[in-house]
Amino acid sequence: MSLGDLIYGAYERHVARGLDRQALPRHIGVMLDGNRRWAAARGADTKIGHQAGADNIAGFLTWCEDAGVEVVTLWLLSTDNLARPERELAPLLTIIENAVTDLAATGRWRIHPVGALDLLPAATATALKAAERSTESVTGMTVNVAVGYGGRQEIADAVRALLAERAAAGATLEHVAESLTAEDIGANLYTRGQPDPDLVIRTSGEQRLSGFMLWQSAHSEFYFCEAYWPDFRRVDFLRALRAYAERHRRFGG
Repeated sequence: MSLGDLIYGAYERHVARGLDRQALPRHIGVMLDGNRRWAAARGADTKIGHQAGADNIAGFLTWCEDAGVEVVTLWLLSTDNLARPERELAPLLTIIENAVTDLAATGRWRIHPVGALDLLPAATATALKAAERSTESVTGMTVNVAVGYGGRQEIADAVRALLAERAAAGATLEHVAESLTAEDIGANLYTRGQPDPDLVIRTSGEQRLSGFMLWQSAHSEFYFCEAYWPDFRRVDFLRALRAYAERHRRFGG
């Protein structure tokens, strides 16, 4: 073991010991950004970067599990990404299908797809639904896999579902407009029944939401990390938890 490894290990343990275990998030949302740039920096094909990113997911979930996190939302593919050239999109979808299938096969986490599955190729939607079915009885941490996901799309889908539900019950449009509440919309989101994310992490140095969990993140804390997702280490995760624990959450106040 090198001196650098020893120093890194000591620092990681120092950060872990300093965490306030009573002030950790229940739900963490993660924007797994930087796979393409990670590959470009190494002169590698984009597919290599996406695979390296997928290979980092299970370890990250283990860190979350160890910290007592109850829900993790992984943004794997946006609705905008669906417009990418087929030569890039097809390998990415295969990597996502395999990654989600492998996560489900561990039997450790309950997989819940979030996104517009009807916009995805049939093979991808089938793989996501199969992962969800196979982990329905798992009592461990819930892992939302956001594939074909967009925050605006989610809100539009929630409103559409709400209107359809009320119409089926015989309500008029006027009545719906008069009685509509924020809670009604929240009850029709992809993540209904779950706590909103306390912490949202974005890797790669980008400092914007890009449409991720627009409704649910109204009171979230944000942590932006310079590392590309394939290079995101446990110490980076611990730093994010430390930053979160040190903040005074005012929930819009």
